[in-house]
Amino acid sequence: MTNNDILIRLRYALDIKNVDMVEIFRLGGLEVSKDEVMKILTKVDEDDFYEDYDEPEETDQYIKCTNSMLESFLNGFITFKRGEQKDKNGQPVKPDRSIKNHASVNNVLLKKVKIALSLTTEEMIEIFEKAGLTMTKGELGALLRKEGHKNYKPCGDKYARNFLKGLTLKYRNDLE
Repeated sequence: MTNNDILIRLRYALDIKNVDMVEIFRLGGLEVSKDEVMKILTKVDEDDFYEDYDEPEETDQYIKCTNSMLESFLNGFITFKRGEQKDKNGQPVKPDRSIKNHASVNNVLLKKVKIALSLTTEEMIEIFEKAGLTMTKGELGALLRKEGHKNYKPCGDKYARNFLKGLTLKYRNDLE
């Protein structure tokens, strides 16, 4: 699953408007226009991919979402939902960069969406169950651990996809 796919699914699941997408990127420290957001959210036909590459090439109609862009969005999403975090002196706290490589993207996605939406462990397990995936507290804890911790477990696309599907079922059904 590409970073663009993650953004497309997250935007749909939480019904985030284009104007809010621009604002969330800005809060995360990245200036993008509404037009650029639309290009990031463009779904690319998988038949257009070259066989040797995991992701499609950038074009006039498509902008590839890098790990840095995705993390800026997720950090901005936390600020958008919970407000700006300040230290003891009242200065804004700059969020750390958690995405070290493409393998850690899904783990960071789970952690930062959990923080942004103020989800409890039980609520996250419920979200996975809505998508048809049974998960224990221990399994979820391993996915939410910091990379390098002895109990850390990389989050595969299956978990990320089901989490986003569960979010869609939870938040989209609540809207209707």
